[in-house]
Amino acid sequence: MIDAAAGYIGIDIGGTNLRGALVRPGGEVIARFRSKSAIEGGADSFLGRLTEEIDRLIADARVSGLQVSGVGVGVPGLIGSDGVIHSSVNLRPLEGMNLSRSLEDRLGIPVLSANDANLIALGEAWAGAGQGMRSLAVITIGTGLGSGLILDGKLWTGVDGFAAEFGHLTVAPEGIPCPCGNRGCLEQYVSAAALSRYGRGNTPEALALLAGEGDTDACAAFETLGYWLGTALAGLVNTLNLEGVIIGGGVSASFDLFAPAVLQTLKQRAFPRMVAALKLCQAALGDDAGLVGGALLAAGKSF
Repeated sequence: MIDAAAGYIGIDIGGTNLRGALVRPGGEVIARFRSKSAIEGGADSFLGRLTEEIDRLIADARVSGLQVSGVGVGVPGLIGSDGVIHSSVNLRPLEGMNLSRSLEDRLGIPVLSANDANLIALGEAWAGAGQGMRSLAVITIGTGLGSGLILDGKLWTGVDGFAAEFGHLTVAPEGIPCPCGNRGCLEQYVSAAALSRYGRGNTPEALALLAGEGDTDACAAFETLGYWLGTALAGLVNTLNLEGVIIGGGVSASFDLFAPAVLQTLKQRAFPRMVAALKLCQAALGDDAGLVGGALLAAGKSF
């Protein structure tokens, strides 16, 4: 059980921006910061700035009558259950570092680290569109495709902490090469870049405007994205019999344009009873999902 007088800090580390928030046990954000990651300055400089920002949030907590009991940090890439960053393309200076231990040494409070998409899943399950569900997948569609799984009320991270790399599920065995070294990964077919490719180079935002005006090529681009996402989700739904699938990330702003194709494909490829029980919806927390999820990770909360 979580102490009502406790506060938790969620951190979202990106290649460009560094964000953090002080969160109450109920999921309310009461203070936050945003700055440039400036990771090119090296790991020591980055950790120093991050520690300073967290110290400010700890001071904000005292003013609010809260005691910070832990910090949860989201990092893009492969983050081990031990806190080691094994791979992070946009944060190379941090690779090989045990981020949790490094921050604990500086702050003197418990710190947990996880993949950023996993924390988005936690946030949406706790305080967003997944409230009331105990088994769900959260898919984030942006520059790439991220995902997190909540199974039976708990974040599923696998043996080493690397689970739910849904974007690297093979959907076309001899398909488009992926930077991971494989071919035909889902991320190459469901992402902002893929959508632009389907739409003859238009940005997702421009395609959404065109589709809203009835442009057939733009509508077809969203339908193609929905087809590939539905194809991959059918296997996930058949395997896990989920209660819900929540779609977030920048491309989710056009949810209504691709969701019908997702559902149509699911109905074609997954068991009807599983699809009938499934809730497919748009994420609710936006950029705060990872911050709230980080706080939840630190709190060790189950649903």
